Amino acid sequence: MRRAADLALTAMAPAVWGTTYLVTTEWLPEGYPLTVAALRALPAGLLLLLVIRKFPAKDWIGRVFVLGTLNFTIFWGLLFVAAYRLPGGAAATIGALQPLIVMAFAWGLLGQSLRPMAVAAALAGAAGVALMLVGPDTAYDPLGVAAAAAATVSMSAGTVLSRKWQPDVPILAFTAWQLTAGGLVLTVLALLFEPPLPDLTLPHIAGFLWLGLIGAALTYGLWLRGIARLEPQTVSLLGMLSPVVAVALGWQFLGQALGPVQVLGAVAVLASIWVGQRASRPVAGS
Repeated sequence: MRRAADLALTAMAPAVWGTTYLVTTEWLPEGYPLTVAALRALPAGLLLLLVIRKFPAKDWIGRVFVLGTLNFTIFWGLLFVAAYRLPGGAAATIGALQPLIVMAFAWGLLGQSLRPMAVAAALAGAAGVALMLVGPDTAYDPLGVAAAAAATVSMSAGTVLSRKWQPDVPILAFTAWQLTAGGLVLTVLALLFEPPLPDLTLPHIAGFLWLGLIGAALTYGLWLRGIARLEPQTVSLLGMLSPVVAVALGWQFLGQALGPVQVLGAVAVLASIWVGQRASRPVAGS
Protein backbone atom coordinates (compact mmCIF):
# COMPACT_ATOMS: atom_id res chain seq x y z
CA MET A 1 0.00 0.00 0.00
CA ARG A 2 2.83 2.40 0.76
CA ARG A 3 4.33 1.89 -2.70
CA ALA A 4 0.93 2.48 -4.32
CA ALA A 5 0.56 5.74 -2.39
CA ASP A 6 4.07 6.81 -3.39
CA LEU A 7 3.28 6.08 -7.04
CA ALA A 8 0.01 7.99 -6.90
CA LEU A 9 1.52 11.07 -5.26
CA THR A 10 4.48 11.09 -7.62
CA ALA A 11 2.22 10.69 -10.65
CA MET A 12 0.40 13.90 -9.69
CA ALA A 13 3.50 15.89 -10.67
CA PRO A 14 3.72 14.95 -14.38
CA ALA A 15 -0.09 15.08 -14.61
CA VAL A 16 0.05 18.74 -13.56
CA TRP A 17 3.05 19.38 -15.84
CA GLY A 18 0.85 18.27 -18.71
CA THR A 19 -0.95 21.61 -18.34
CA THR A 20 2.27 23.54 -19.09
CA TYR A 21 1.82 23.64 -22.88
CA LEU A 22 -1.77 24.90 -22.63
CA VAL A 23 -0.90 27.53 -20.01
CA THR A 24 2.21 28.68 -21.90
CA THR A 25 0.52 29.10 -25.27
CA GLU A 26 -2.80 30.50 -24.00
CA TRP A 27 -1.96 32.53 -20.90
CA LEU A 28 1.66 33.70 -21.09
CA PRO A 29 3.40 36.35 -23.22
CA GLU A 30 5.11 34.80 -26.23
CA GLY A 31 8.86 34.75 -26.77
CA TYR A 32 10.28 34.86 -23.22
CA PRO A 33 11.45 31.29 -22.44
CA LEU A 34 14.19 32.23 -19.94
CA THR A 35 12.06 34.85 -18.19
CA VAL A 36 9.08 32.51 -17.95
CA ALA A 37 11.30 29.75 -16.56
CA ALA A 38 12.88 32.15 -14.03
CA LEU A 39 9.48 33.41 -12.85
CA ARG A 40 8.36 29.83 -12.45
CA ALA A 41 11.37 28.72 -10.41
CA LEU A 42 12.72 31.58 -8.28
CA PRO A 43 9.51 32.84 -6.58
CA ALA A 44 8.50 29.26 -5.77
CA GLY A 45 11.94 28.50 -4.31
CA LEU A 46 12.02 31.67 -2.22
CA LEU A 47 8.50 31.03 -0.94
CA LEU A 48 9.45 27.53 0.18
CA LEU A 49 12.61 28.88 1.84
CA LEU A 50 10.49 31.35 3.81
CA VAL A 51 8.26 28.50 4.96
CA ILE A 52 10.93 25.96 5.93
CA ARG A 53 13.69 28.41 7.03
CA LYS A 54 16.39 25.80 6.44
CA PHE A 55 19.44 26.50 4.26
CA PRO A 56 22.04 24.14 2.80
CA ALA A 57 25.36 23.66 4.57
CA LYS A 58 28.40 25.20 2.87
CA ASP A 59 29.62 21.84 1.56
CA TRP A 60 26.22 21.30 -0.09
CA ILE A 61 25.98 24.59 -2.01
CA GLY A 62 27.93 23.28 -5.01
CA ARG A 63 25.74 20.20 -5.32
CA VAL A 64 22.58 22.26 -4.93
CA PHE A 65 23.60 24.51 -7.81
CA VAL A 66 24.49 21.51 -9.98
CA LEU A 67 21.07 19.94 -9.31
CA GLY A 68 19.23 23.25 -9.68
CA THR A 69 20.98 23.92 -12.97
CA LEU A 70 20.17 20.45 -14.36
CA ASN A 71 16.59 20.20 -13.09
CA PHE A 72 15.50 23.80 -13.58
CA THR A 73 17.93 26.16 -15.34
CA ILE A 74 18.74 23.94 -18.32
CA PHE A 75 15.60 21.81 -18.30
CA TRP A 76 13.01 24.57 -17.94
CA GLY A 77 14.89 27.12 -20.03
CA LEU A 78 15.19 24.73 -22.96
CA LEU A 79 11.72 23.29 -22.36
CA PHE A 80 10.14 26.69 -22.97
CA VAL A 81 12.40 27.26 -26.00
CA ALA A 82 11.08 23.99 -27.42
CA ALA A 83 7.48 24.84 -26.49
CA TYR A 84 7.69 28.12 -28.39
CA ARG A 85 9.40 26.60 -31.46
CA LEU A 86 7.83 23.14 -31.83
CA PRO A 87 4.12 22.82 -32.68
CA GLY A 88 1.82 20.43 -30.90
CA GLY A 89 3.51 17.73 -28.87
CA ALA A 90 6.76 17.29 -30.77
CA ALA A 91 8.77 18.37 -27.72
CA ALA A 92 6.93 15.86 -25.55
CA THR A 93 7.70 13.13 -28.07
CA ILE A 94 11.41 13.77 -27.68
CA GLY A 95 10.97 13.98 -23.90
CA ALA A 96 9.45 10.51 -23.94
CA LEU A 97 12.97 9.15 -24.35
CA GLN A 98 13.73 10.27 -20.79
CA PRO A 99 13.06 6.88 -19.12
CA LEU A 100 15.67 5.22 -21.35
CA ILE A 101 18.20 7.96 -20.61
CA VAL A 102 17.47 7.73 -16.88
CA MET A 103 18.05 3.98 -16.99
CA ALA A 104 21.43 4.57 -18.63
CA PHE A 105 22.40 7.17 -16.02
CA ALA A 106 21.13 4.98 -13.15
CA TRP A 107 23.25 2.10 -14.48
CA GLY A 108 26.34 4.28 -14.78
CA LEU A 109 25.97 6.45 -11.64
CA LEU A 110 24.02 4.23 -9.22
CA GLY A 111 25.09 0.79 -10.42
CA GLN A 112 21.47 -0.28 -11.00
CA SER A 113 20.95 -3.14 -13.40
CA LEU A 114 19.14 -2.71 -16.70
CA ARG A 115 16.03 -4.88 -16.57
CA PRO A 116 14.87 -5.99 -20.04
CA MET A 117 11.19 -5.63 -19.18
CA ALA A 118 11.69 -2.06 -17.93
CA VAL A 119 13.62 -1.17 -21.10
CA ALA A 120 10.86 -2.69 -23.25
CA ALA A 121 8.24 -0.72 -21.32
CA ALA A 122 10.16 2.51 -21.86
CA LEU A 123 10.41 1.83 -25.60
CA ALA A 124 6.70 1.03 -25.79
CA GLY A 125 5.87 4.20 -23.90
CA ALA A 126 7.98 6.33 -26.25
CA ALA A 127 6.21 4.73 -29.21
CA GLY A 128 2.83 5.44 -27.59
CA VAL A 129 3.71 9.10 -27.09
CA ALA A 130 4.76 9.30 -30.75
CA LEU A 131 1.41 7.88 -31.80
CA MET A 132 -0.40 10.48 -29.72
CA LEU A 133 1.55 13.50 -30.80
CA VAL A 134 3.21 13.09 -34.17
CA GLY A 135 1.10 13.50 -37.29
CA PRO A 136 1.69 14.22 -40.97
CA ASP A 137 1.57 17.98 -40.35
CA THR A 138 4.08 17.99 -37.50
CA ALA A 139 6.96 20.36 -38.26
CA TYR A 140 10.44 20.12 -36.78
CA ASP A 141 12.38 23.30 -36.11
CA PRO A 142 16.05 22.22 -35.72
CA LEU A 143 16.68 24.54 -32.76
CA GLY A 144 13.49 23.38 -31.08
CA VAL A 145 14.43 19.73 -31.53
CA ALA A 146 17.92 20.34 -30.13
CA ALA A 147 16.46 22.24 -27.16
CA ALA A 148 13.98 19.44 -26.40
CA ALA A 149 16.69 16.77 -26.62
CA ALA A 150 19.12 18.68 -24.39
CA ALA A 151 16.35 19.40 -21.88
CA THR A 152 15.53 15.68 -21.71
CA VAL A 153 19.15 14.71 -21.07
CA SER A 154 19.49 17.45 -18.43
CA MET A 155 16.45 16.38 -16.40
CA SER A 156 17.44 12.72 -16.72
CA ALA A 157 20.83 13.48 -15.17
CA GLY A 158 19.20 15.65 -12.51
CA THR A 159 16.72 12.90 -11.61
CA VAL A 160 19.46 10.33 -11.03
CA LEU A 161 21.81 12.72 -9.21
CA SER A 162 18.93 13.83 -6.95
CA ARG A 163 18.74 10.20 -5.81
CA LYS A 164 22.51 9.81 -5.54
CA TRP A 165 22.93 13.05 -3.59
CA GLN A 166 19.81 12.76 -1.42
CA PRO A 167 20.52 14.85 1.74
CA ASP A 168 19.15 14.07 5.19
CA VAL A 169 16.70 16.98 5.12
CA PRO A 170 12.95 17.34 4.51
CA ILE A 171 11.92 17.02 0.88
CA LEU A 172 10.52 20.57 0.87
CA ALA A 173 13.95 21.89 1.87
CA PHE A 174 15.64 19.93 -0.92
CA THR A 175 13.02 21.25 -3.37
CA ALA A 176 13.44 24.85 -2.17
CA TRP A 177 17.22 24.74 -2.51
CA GLN A 178 17.10 23.46 -6.08
CA LEU A 179 14.33 25.81 -7.20
CA THR A 180 16.13 28.82 -5.74
CA ALA A 181 19.52 27.89 -7.19
CA GLY A 182 18.11 27.13 -10.63
CA GLY A 183 15.92 30.24 -10.50
CA LEU A 184 18.87 32.49 -9.65
CA VAL A 185 20.85 31.25 -12.65
CA LEU A 186 17.77 31.60 -14.89
CA THR A 187 17.23 35.17 -13.68
CA VAL A 188 20.79 36.16 -14.60
CA LEU A 189 20.43 34.57 -18.05
CA ALA A 190 17.04 36.22 -18.63
CA LEU A 191 18.42 39.66 -17.72
CA LEU A 192 21.35 39.16 -20.08
CA PHE A 193 19.58 37.73 -23.11
CA GLU A 194 15.90 38.74 -23.06
CA PRO A 195 14.08 42.10 -23.14
CA PRO A 196 11.80 43.16 -20.28
CA LEU A 197 8.35 41.63 -20.14
CA PRO A 198 5.43 43.64 -21.51
CA ASP A 199 2.70 44.87 -19.18
CA LEU A 200 1.12 41.78 -17.67
CA THR A 201 -2.58 41.03 -17.99
CA LEU A 202 -4.68 39.04 -15.54
CA PRO A 203 -4.31 35.86 -17.64
CA HIS A 204 -0.52 36.34 -17.63
CA ILE A 205 -0.49 36.67 -13.84
CA ALA A 206 -2.77 33.65 -13.43
CA GLY A 207 -0.49 31.60 -15.70
CA PHE A 208 2.62 32.53 -13.75
CA LEU A 209 0.90 31.74 -10.43
CA TRP A 210 -0.24 28.34 -11.69
CA LEU A 211 3.19 27.39 -13.08
CA GLY A 212 5.02 28.67 -10.01
CA LEU A 213 2.88 27.59 -7.06
CA ILE A 214 1.30 24.41 -8.42
CA GLY A 215 3.56 23.49 -11.33
CA ALA A 216 6.78 24.09 -9.40
CA ALA A 217 6.59 24.38 -5.59
CA LEU A 218 3.99 21.66 -5.03
CA THR A 219 4.69 19.23 -7.85
CA TYR A 220 8.47 19.22 -7.63
CA GLY A 221 8.18 18.49 -3.93
CA LEU A 222 6.11 15.43 -4.87
CA TRP A 223 8.57 14.53 -7.65
CA LEU A 224 11.66 14.67 -5.42
CA ARG A 225 9.76 12.75 -2.74
CA GLY A 226 9.11 10.06 -5.33
CA ILE A 227 12.77 9.99 -6.38
CA ALA A 228 13.76 9.45 -2.75
CA ARG A 229 11.28 6.57 -2.25
CA LEU A 230 11.08 4.88 -5.67
CA GLU A 231 13.50 3.69 -8.33
CA PRO A 232 14.62 6.47 -10.73
CA GLN A 233 13.45 4.50 -13.78
CA THR A 234 10.01 4.04 -12.22
CA VAL A 235 9.73 7.77 -11.55
CA SER A 236 10.85 8.65 -15.07
CA LEU A 237 8.21 6.37 -16.60
CA LEU A 238 5.55 8.27 -14.68
CA GLY A 239 6.73 11.35 -16.55
CA MET A 240 4.97 9.98 -19.64
CA LEU A 241 1.68 10.99 -18.03
CA SER A 242 2.54 14.57 -18.97
CA PRO A 243 1.95 14.22 -22.74
CA VAL A 244 -1.19 12.15 -22.08
CA VAL A 245 -2.67 15.03 -20.08
CA ALA A 246 -1.39 17.58 -22.63
CA VAL A 247 -3.16 15.75 -25.47
CA ALA A 248 -6.39 15.43 -23.47
CA LEU A 249 -6.38 19.16 -22.66
CA GLY A 250 -5.61 20.08 -26.26
CA TRP A 251 -8.57 17.99 -27.39
CA GLN A 252 -10.88 19.40 -24.72
CA PHE A 253 -9.97 23.11 -24.83
CA LEU A 254 -8.14 23.76 -28.12
CA GLY A 255 -10.16 21.60 -30.47
CA GLN A 256 -7.17 19.44 -31.40
CA ALA A 257 -7.90 16.13 -33.10
CA LEU A 258 -8.12 13.00 -30.98
CA GLY A 259 -8.66 9.96 -33.18
CA PRO A 260 -8.25 6.21 -32.75
CA VAL A 261 -4.47 6.41 -33.28
CA GLN A 262 -4.08 8.96 -30.47
CA VAL A 263 -6.27 6.88 -28.16
CA LEU A 264 -4.19 3.80 -28.97
CA GLY A 265 -1.05 5.76 -28.16
CA ALA A 266 -2.47 6.85 -24.79
CA VAL A 267 -3.38 3.26 -23.94
CA ALA A 268 0.16 2.16 -24.88
CA VAL A 269 1.67 4.83 -22.61
CA LEU A 270 -0.49 3.87 -19.64
CA ALA A 271 0.26 0.18 -20.19
CA SER A 272 4.00 0.86 -20.40
CA ILE A 273 3.89 2.79 -17.10
CA TRP A 274 2.13 -0.13 -15.40
CA VAL A 275 4.52 -2.74 -16.82
CA GLY A 276 7.57 -0.57 -16.17
CA GLN A 277 6.82 0.10 -12.52
CA ARG A 278 6.25 -3.60 -11.90
CA ALA A 279 9.45 -4.54 -13.71
CA SER A 280 11.44 -1.95 -11.72
CA ARG A 281 10.24 -3.03 -8.27
CA PRO A 282 13.04 -4.20 -5.98
CA VAL A 283 13.16 -7.96 -5.65
CA ALA A 284 12.09 -9.12 -2.19
CA GLY A 285 15.07 -9.92 -0.02
CA SER A 286 17.57 -8.06 -2.23
